[in-house]
Amino acid sequence: MVYLDHAATTPMRQVAIDAWVEHAHAVNPGGQYGSGRAANAVLAQAREDIAELLGADPVEVVFTGSGTEADNIAVRGLYRARTKEGAPRRVVASTIEHSAVLETVKSLAQTEGAEVAWLEPDRGGHVRDLSALDDPAAVATLMWANNETGAIQPVREAAERANAAGTPLHVDAVQAVGKVEVDFHASAATTLAASAHKFGGPRGSGILLAKRSPVPLPVVLGGGQERGLRPGTVDVAAAAATAAALREALDEREAENARIAGLRDQLIERVVAAVPGTKVTATEPRLAGHAHLLFPGAEAESMLMLLDSLGVEASAGSACSAGVHRVSHVLEAMGVDARDGMGALRLTLGRTTTEEDVDTFVAHIADVIERARAAGSL
Repeated sequence: MVYLDHAATTPMRQVAIDAWVEHAHAVNPGGQYGSGRAANAVLAQAREDIAELLGADPVEVVFTGSGTEADNIAVRGLYRARTKEGAPRRVVASTIEHSAVLETVKSLAQTEGAEVAWLEPDRGGHVRDLSALDDPAAVATLMWANNETGAIQPVREAAERANAAGTPLHVDAVQAVGKVEVDFHASAATTLAASAHKFGGPRGSGILLAKRSPVPLPVVLGGGQERGLRPGTVDVAAAAATAAALREALDEREAENARIAGLRDQLIERVVAAVPGTKVTATEPRLAGHAHLLFPGAEAESMLMLLDSLGVEASAGSACSAGVHRVSHVLEAMGVDARDGMGALRLTLGRTTTEEDVDTFVAHIADVIERARAAGSL
């Protein structure tokens, strides 16, 4: 099997598995007895470790069930907190956000009367014009790196401009954490979301970094755990596994980025040479492991089925809704036409990717595209 979908989920690291197993017996960390205090000590250590690794204070680390949940708490919670204080019912967001943010913003417009100002990307996938941030808003949001193209966005500049207008900025850093340097305080963001399974931690474990002020209003009510922002008993084992995975990912980051970028560049160069008409989407700066390619005339669904039959696992740059295959909102925002966009493949490399994987993919891709184009012409 050749696995080229690390941006979706990267295999769990052994250090994370070991940490999870070690602490799987942990009881409720809120318990006021010996085993509860022991569980709470493990949780506190995981919180301190993550804070240290991501440039935050321990109190700013909130454990969630996913990056999606962290995005929802931040965007919806900041909007409600700020409008309650009299801020304009306005949201600034990029059109290339992950659905966890994009659908939350759309929901605020539909159900809570938010006016949305959109930040548009250029053809290379980067948001350049940040002028919409210069007018006050209840909340603004810009992802650190795009999940489809890997394009890295100017989050520090966005935070500075938003802060100058009195607007809190949320950053979806789900794709970035573990792959690029992320320093929460240096970023000047108000909130930041991450997801453990993107850097080798367990599925079902997310992180929200949230400054002391302004504080999002909770979107779920309960017992008050995690500063009241994410009530519910915290999974101690998952928190410990997340911290262990993050530390190892950051220890390896520089060397792995160089290795993976080399494999990615080799893959792109060889595919472009093997398949006439191949187009590369994102320009630099981008994540080391992302190779987002367009094969005009070949539909993604056919390509994925053919690759899967050969033991190659990848994903498309398009979304499937109710059985209807369509161009992704990211490619539409970048101005990619429908014919090109329907032939998108997202190939994402990670720590398990080898030269042999690249060789296998390149050996098959020309035939796969030829067959997919033939199927599309029927």
